[in-house]
Amino acid sequence: MLFEEYTSFNHKFPDPQYLGAKHTHLAWIKKFIPDKVVTAIDAFAGSQSVAFLFKQLGFKTITNDFLNFNNQIGLALIENNGSKLTAADVALLMKPAKNKKDFHLMENTFANVFFDKPEAEFLDNFRANIPLLSNSYKQALAYTVVNRSMTRKVTMGHFGHTQALRYAGDPERIKRNRSLIRPIKDIFEELLPKYNNAVFDNKQENRSYHKNILELLPTLENIDLAYFDPPYCDSHADYQSFYHLLETYTEYWKDKQFINGIKRYEPQRFSGFDKKRDVIASFKKLFEQAEEIPCWLISYNNRSYPSVEEFEKILSKYRQVKIETKTYQNGRGGKGSVAGSQEILFVCKPKKKHFLPSNHHEHLVDERL
Repeated sequence: MLFEEYTSFNHKFPDPQYLGAKHTHLAWIKKFIPDKVVTAIDAFAGSQSVAFLFKQLGFKTITNDFLNFNNQIGLALIENNGSKLTAADVALLMKPAKNKKDFHLMENTFANVFFDKPEAEFLDNFRANIPLLSNSYKQALAYTVVNRSMTRKVTMGHFGHTQALRYAGDPERIKRNRSLIRPIKDIFEELLPKYNNAVFDNKQENRSYHKNILELLPTLENIDLAYFDPPYCDSHADYQSFYHLLETYTEYWKDKQFINGIKRYEPQRFSGFDKKRDVIASFKKLFEQAEEIPCWLISYNNRSYPSVEEFEKILSKYRQVKIETKTYQNGRGGKGSVAGSQEILFVCKPKKKHFLPSNHHEHLVDERL
């Protein structure tokens, strides 16, 4: 097992460009993973970096995100144990699509917003060809790499602004990020080997889901470790606005409105964890549903709502809680990771149960009561 774990770590997770991604915290998080874990869930997986760590550790890994473009990363790198994109697959993706007339969403909606018209046309053509790939894992790799390529084209790595084309005409910006003027096709071909090389078999039946965790969790059983990395409410929680384009491209919606300057889709999906009015009730429901999972690790931030103190108080009704902290020395983008803010990890173990004698009978006392 140790040798297999070592070989798994030869497969490198491709660096994401995702607000709140935990790839820079993996060594820190790994220190608090308990022994003898067989099955682990990354419930708010985002970039999938923690799920990838679980897979490297040999766990049966369940990963979930309520946004489908993140689920595609999970299908490509967590559930997928062997399928890679070949040169023939790439040629298929790049060829003129026979049904291109049915694929014009990017050109009609996003040309001259994030990309010029030829790039938008390329993306539509590429999207039309993805279903021609031979299996769902190859399709997921295609979505994953082309979506990553789009974030490389847009400075700051998200789509909550409309400065991309203006920055692409700024020589100083181009010096810092040459991808601003590179064709998406070239970026895709450069990134693909990194993603192909990240595909490996950890001898487990891993699964990636695309659900609200409050709907998924009651359907699962026999999980030893849950990792919860919810949106940092009141911090950088609006992932649907930051990454609306990637979700729109993956879903290729024809029944949504596209609103405001960034053409964000409307209506948005309901999370339950990104609005103050919902988040506390959602956390309580989550913790009740996770009652049978022995160990929880919860990522948080000291700029989030509810406060760290209030969140610990809520958690303490369900678990013994130890708080670990890590201070950001440099900003990484987003309100929750500015220099001086703190990444929080709640390490949660079951409350102890003990017996007290009473009237010649032993009564089980649960510290949660």
